Amino acid sequence: MHLHEAPATLGFHMPAEWEPHAQCWMGWPERPDNWRDGAVHAQRVFASVASAISRFEAVTVCASSAQWENARSQLPEHIRVVEMSMNDSWFRDIGPTFVVRRSTPEAGIAVDRIAGIDWNFNSWGGFEDGCYFDWNLDSLVAKKILDIEKIPRFSHSMVLEGGSIHVDGEGTCLTTEECLLNKNRNPHLSMNQIEDELKAYLGVRKVIWLPRGLYGDDDTNGHIDNMCCFVKPGVVLLSWTDDETDPQYERSIEAYSLLSNETDANGRKFEIIKLHVPGPLYMTEKEANGIVQDNDAKPRLQGTRLAASYVNFYIANEAIIAPQFGDKKWDNEAIRVLSEAFPHHEVVGIEGSREIVFAGGNIHCITQQQPAI
Repeated sequence: MHLHEAPATLGFHMPAEWEPHAQCWMGWPERPDNWRDGAVHAQRVFASVASAISRFEAVTVCASSAQWENARSQLPEHIRVVEMSMNDSWFRDIGPTFVVRRSTPEAGIAVDRIAGIDWNFNSWGGFEDGCYFDWNLDSLVAKKILDIEKIPRFSHSMVLEGGSIHVDGEGTCLTTEECLLNKNRNPHLSMNQIEDELKAYLGVRKVIWLPRGLYGDDDTNGHIDNMCCFVKPGVVLLSWTDDETDPQYERSIEAYSLLSNETDANGRKFEIIKLHVPGPLYMTEKEANGIVQDNDAKPRLQGTRLAASYVNFYIANEAIIAPQFGDKKWDNEAIRVLSEAFPHHEVVGIEGSREIVFAGGNIHCITQQQPAI
C-alpha cells in the first residue's frame, strides 16, 4: 500500500535504534570494483555480522541470483536468505527508513502500526560524484523489502540515505551540513526546507546540524553515522582523537563545541562521550590491487585513508555489534567505552571490519533495523 500523506501527519515517527526490533535486514556484497578479491573477504565479515546479530534478533540477508547459493552456504540455517537484485549492499542507505505509530491501550503505550519511507537514492552524489554509476537496482530495494513484509510505503523525491540521519526517538535528529547540504544531493532545497521535510517524514521537532562528518568519509560526503550517534536521549557518542596533528581533531573539536552549546528537542543539555577513532589506517598496495579499478565505481587507491570509526556500530536487541579494525589499543578501548555507554547490552566485536571500511562504510552502514510491533 502506498501512503500519500506525510508520515507525521498520520502520527508516525522514526523510533530510536535501541527500541525493540522485529528483525535486521542486510545485503550481500559481490561487486569486484568495490570489494577486494571478488568480495570473498567482505562476504566472510558480512556473515560474521549477520551471525552475531542473529543471536539477538531475526536476520534477513538479501543476495543476488548469482550469489544466493553462496550466501546460503556461508550463513547459519536460521538466517533467512532472500533473492534480490541490487547494485551494492549498503542497506542502511538503500533500504527503507522504518517509522511507527503508537497507540495507548489499557496496558500502556504500544506500537500499533509500521510503515517505511522509500527515499530517492542517487549513489551518494549522482552521475558526477556518485560511488558507482548504475543504481537502478538499488532504487528498488526499499520498495521490495516493504512488499515482502506487506508494510505500507511512503515515498519521497528528496535524495537521502539512512546513514545521514540519527534520531533519539523523542523528537531530535542529528545530521551533517557536509552531507545534506551538498550540492550533489538536493541543490534546489535550502537548509530550512530540508529540515521541514525531516520533521514531516521522521516526526522530529528539532534537527541538529554538525558542520562536518568524519575526516576521509568522502564516499558519503560525511554521513552522521561515522561521526556521532545517540546512546539514549540526551547522550551522544562522538568520534574523537587527541592527536592535534590529525585532520580529524579539528572536526571532533568543532562538533564537541557545537553539541556542548546545544539542547535536544526536550531541552536537555547533551552528555558527550568521546569514542576514539583507530589508526589512522590506510589502504595497502595489496588491498588496492585486489579491487578491480574500472570506470563504473570510484577508484580505491593505495595510500587512501580509511574512514574507520567505532561509532559505526549496530544496536541489536540487547547487544551492540561493533567494528574491530586490528588496531588492538583502540579496538579494546572501543569495547570498553561502548560497554560503559550501554551497560545493559552485550558488546560483540567483529574482527576483520577493515574489510568493510575498504568500500566506504561499516557495520551500521550494512544493516537496517525493522522495528517490532
